[in-house]
Amino acid sequence: MSPGDSRHQTSWLAAAFGAPAAALLGDCVQGPPAGGLRDWADSGAMALTGLPDGAPLAAPGAPAGVLRIALDAVAALSRARTGKAVRLPGTDLLGERAAIAGLSRRGPWSAGGAFRILSAVDGWVGVSLSREDDRDLVAALVENPVETDVWEVLERWSADRRAVDVAERAQLLGIPAATVPVTPRGLPDEQAAHRRGTAGSGPRPVLIHGGGPRKHRRRRPLVVDLTSLWAGPLCARLVGLTGADVVKVESPHRLDGARFGPPAFYDLLHAGHASVSLDLTSPAGVATLRRLLESADVVLEASRPRALRHLGIDAEEAVASGTVWTSITAYGRTGPWANRVGFGDDVAAGAGLVVRTEHGPLPCGDALADPLTGVHAAVSTAAALAGEQGCLIDVSMRDVAAFAARGPAEPHVVRQAPDGDWWVETEHEVFPVRAPRAPRPGQRATEFGADTARVLTRWCRP
Repeated sequence: MSPGDSRHQTSWLAAAFGAPAAALLGDCVQGPPAGGLRDWADSGAMALTGLPDGAPLAAPGAPAGVLRIALDAVAALSRARTGKAVRLPGTDLLGERAAIAGLSRRGPWSAGGAFRILSAVDGWVGVSLSREDDRDLVAALVENPVETDVWEVLERWSADRRAVDVAERAQLLGIPAATVPVTPRGLPDEQAAHRRGTAGSGPRPVLIHGGGPRKHRRRRPLVVDLTSLWAGPLCARLVGLTGADVVKVESPHRLDGARFGPPAFYDLLHAGHASVSLDLTSPAGVATLRRLLESADVVLEASRPRALRHLGIDAEEAVASGTVWTSITAYGRTGPWANRVGFGDDVAAGAGLVVRTEHGPLPCGDALADPLTGVHAAVSTAAALAGEQGCLIDVSMRDVAAFAARGPAEPHVVRQAPDGDWWVETEHEVFPVRAPRAPRPGQRATEFGADTARVLTRWCRP
């Protein structure tokens, strides 16, 4: 991937934010000199892709290269805003969660084990059973009691049904599922058509809707983080590293699900962020949240649009008053699939970000759409903070994954050395497939709710 390719990868950003973003990026964003395939092998994600007893596999497109360029853009935009260089993680963030949790490749299941690509009568469909409720709903999905392994039941049930019917029925019940397209180019469904019509010509992983003049222009922007799990918190982590004050808000009735996973991964995403507890089942808690959001430079949220509207919180109104509002959803805020659910593995599969083999399509990396989305959300947020207008940043996880999956992988051969290590050989070079790597233990995340009084006293004055 050449520097010219790099500028093409960020052209959507300049198109979305106009001349200021283009001028800020300039020539400072350079593509990875060794190419996207080397980035993939180095990131740890390639080691997570493939069958357990087979070779590690290359993803389509250049997801790790796209990620590197996006991280470079975050750093460039931050430097333009603050005048200071910022140190951000590299492509190895694709493998951080797997390294911390001790995951390995296990296709056709995901590295985490909660997702699988199933055969349908006319193609393939990816299904996630990440939550206990998802497993409980399988009986309703197949319209029969589940007396054996749920995956065996699903495998038999999907085999004589159309992939689109499997995905639609699962989504009707709130189970994350997606058909696997033949190619990520020109996704053939109504939601993709809606997003293309909204974006106009050219591929854009993120849609931007302008708002009013920014009401806050703080040296250290206040970022209110309403997100959970991986994509949103990764965005918060990166924006925090660029010099923002991040406040994570949770309800005691609905904690971030990542708190129940490996503590080191939660710490990695949330270290240095304030933690606020608000009871969002009470009018007083909702009123306090509204006041906090009014004080924010940036709001990060990853809810389906109707969830916040149910609380009387309107993103469009906040944007009109000058707030930068970054919204992460599985398929986009608007369109016929706006309320569909999705997690990193099933959304990536729905974007065509899978490896196609004689055994069927296999998932790539670990919940790959999550880190890709988190970084692209951070790029967009950094660009907005460098500008003068509020805006609504509409980040579709599937669009981001499809953007990263464009084109075939670079021609190559994967070989295993006598010592068991795997190597990639291209026409020009040979390089190793690196295992996922966990960062050194650092600061712990704040205990839940520990900063509530301090934050509300500062930012929520009547």
